Amino acid sequence: MKVAVLTSGGKDSLFSAYILASQGFEIRYMISIDPENPESYMFHYPNVRFVKDQCNNMDIQVVTKKTKGHKQTEIMDLKSAINSLKNEIDGVVSGAISSEYQKQRIDMTCEELGLISFSPIWHKNPECLLRDMVNAGFKIVITSIAAEGLGSDWLGKIIDEKCITDLIDLKRKYGIHINGEGGEYETFVLDMPLFKKPLKIGSANIKWDGISGTYDIHNLDIVK
Repeated sequence: MKVAVLTSGGKDSLFSAYILASQGFEIRYMISIDPENPESYMFHYPNVRFVKDQCNNMDIQVVTKKTKGHKQTEIMDLKSAINSLKNEIDGVVSGAISSEYQKQRIDMTCEELGLISFSPIWHKNPECLLRDMVNAGFKIVITSIAAEGLGSDWLGKIIDEKCITDLIDLKRKYGIHINGEGGEYETFVLDMPLFKKPLKIGSANIKWDGISGTYDIHNLDIVK
């Protein structure tokens, strides 16, 4: 079965792609929606321009669609991007975990276009899911934070076993979602089993306002 994967470059979408590829699905395309609005309801904003580097590293063609990122129009932009591929794919893959808003709109869009919607990590246990990613060889960097308990020292941090333990503690203390589904944090994948070579951050800078912040990647290199 041929599918396109909706991706922002983060852990959830690429782990979903990895799961389906492991099950024999053919990943024909990646679809990247690039929002102008950092507060987009549907799509991640930080470092999305580097999705093309990930896709080149997997030899998968990426379709990029700009959107204003406004609640009223971004679904139409998503539908337009998927519609451009509907004759070449059987379904669309998303990394939705617990966001009913996100999943319902992707499901509805696929239904309207006669495609199957796949969400392989939907309602998976957050702690187990993060551990599965790390154990599968995913190298995941935290690129934005916006939650009580997450300070600037989390920006640029690689998710590992200690990081997962710390997130569990923060969940107990502040009630954050361990996977960042409430917007607590966003990520970018530097390595995973579908990559030919790991990616390495050449340079980046931290923006921090005392409450939230971003880790803005300037350039990426391929590890030789």
